This record gives sequence, structure tokens and C-alpha cells, in this order.
Amino acid sequence: MKLLRVGTAGAERPALLDGGGTLRDLSGVVPDIDGPLLADDAALGRVRAAADSGALPALDPAGLRIGPPVARIGKVVCIGLNYHDHARETGAEPPAEPVVFFKAADTVVGPHDTVLVPRRSTKTDWEVELAVVIGRTARYLDSAGEALAHVAGYAVAHDVSEREFQIERGGTWDKGKNCETFNPLGPWLVTADEVPDPQDLALRLWVNGELKQDGTTAEQIFPVGEVVRYVSQFMTLHPGDVINTGTPAGVALGQPEPKPYLRSGDVVELEIAGLGRQRQEFEDA
Repeated sequence: MKLLRVGTAGAERPALLDGGGTLRDLSGVVPDIDGPLLADDAALGRVRAAADSGALPALDPAGLRIGPPVARIGKVVCIGLNYHDHARETGAEPPAEPVVFFKAADTVVGPHDTVLVPRRSTKTDWEVELAVVIGRTARYLDSAGEALAHVAGYAVAHDVSEREFQIERGGTWDKGKNCETFNPLGPWLVTADEVPDPQDLALRLWVNGELKQDGTTAEQIFPVGEVVRYVSQFMTLHPGDVINTGTPAGVALGQPEPKPYLRSGDVVELEIAGLGRQRQEFEDA
């Protein structure tokens, strides 16, 4: 299923995109798409039955905002330097273990919402990423296969980053990762049953119409199952939590000088095969 949330920010309602590409209203079936829903097999069964019935009301998408596909996210766990080609372009050694950092849940916005270039920013960068959404409480998982069974689904994430704040200002990466609007998510949460191999997904990103990233999750140093297993050794993952699993080569940081960092007025578009497409306009905060 392709689950999503539509409406004004803070007042989104649940919906789904059916097999024919029609947007359908789910608000009469479930109150929202969130961790409790994703952990409730019976509720998900009702959603599937309603989808199969063909009786869900259609929604007119014209002028209808798409919000983040998951409400009330508990945490966003991020994995850095997780693609062989991205490590090479930045001159970094591939890590021996996953590099883990966090984004605050309030950085998450809709897939087409405006992204704000922070004040005093000179190095705002783009990163298309595969996001994993947790569906079952995960702690101390034993294997990658077991970990994949805890995944509710997948989505497109844009891990926007300010590289000066992240790398040159000391301390942790968090200052360059948690600026307002720095995690567009969606348009859909595609349930795990529709993604048979998360290591066979093409990722692409364009800036002002120019292709910048053209990669595949096959380049991941730590595959999705291993990422979820590894993270579960250090923290409990709850239904509705999100893991951003890293970005392929092609970010501004890896380009020759002068590096083409983002400015107000730039337009970024990104997509992952089968998971949908995003488009954001950037403007000064």
C-alpha cells in the first residue's frame, strides 16, 4: 500500500494512493497514520480491506498539500557515510561500523514544502536518502533478517545539511542537520510487502533541473537490515520511528570548488524508484 497524509500542516488526514493512481480518503477507517497504526495488524487489515473494496471516497488532489506520511514521529535516526561512492567522493574511509546521528522529529516536513536556508548559511547541501519506518518495537535484534521483519515500510527522505555548521563549527554533526525544515519526507509510506528488495532501489536528485545524484541502494556499505539490527543494539526503536539510511555520491560537498551549495530560489527534486518524488523550493529563513 501507498499510505500518505494530506491537508494543511498540523491538520493532515490519512489517505492512500490506490493501484489506479487515485487518491482515496482513509479518515473514515483510521484516525491517522502513526506508530500505533503501524503496530496494529488488525487496523492495517481494515485499511487493506477498505482499499480492496474500492469504496473509499476519492480525493481531488488539485491544490491539496501532501504532508509527511507518518504522524508523531518519535525520533529520526540517521546513518552517515553509508555509501561506498559517497565515502570516496568526500575522501572519507568507509566506516567499520555505522555512523549514527539524530535529527529532531520537528525537522520533518512534507515532500513539497518550502525548505529554509538557515541564517548565516553558506554551505546548505542536498542528500537523497531511503527512509525506513519502523513497525514493531525493536531491541537487541539478532539478525538482519529479523530486523527487516520490524520494518513497516519505506519512504523518500531529503537529509538537507549545512556543511559549515556540521563539519567546521566543532562538536557533533547535529548543528548542521537539525535546522528547521531539514527533513522533507514522503510523499508516501510504501508498505514493506511492496518493496521486495530494499537493496535494489534507484535514487536520483536534481538541482534546478540538473541531475546531481544518480545512485542505487546496492552501494550501501551497511544494508537496511543490518542498519536496523545495529541501531537496535544501542536504543529501542518504536513503531513510527524513522531511520534515514545514507546518501549516494553527488552531493555539493563532493564537488570541485566552487562547490554549488544551495541558495534561496533553488529548486531540488528527488525520487526513489517505486517510492515517489519530492520537489522543494529553497528560500532564506
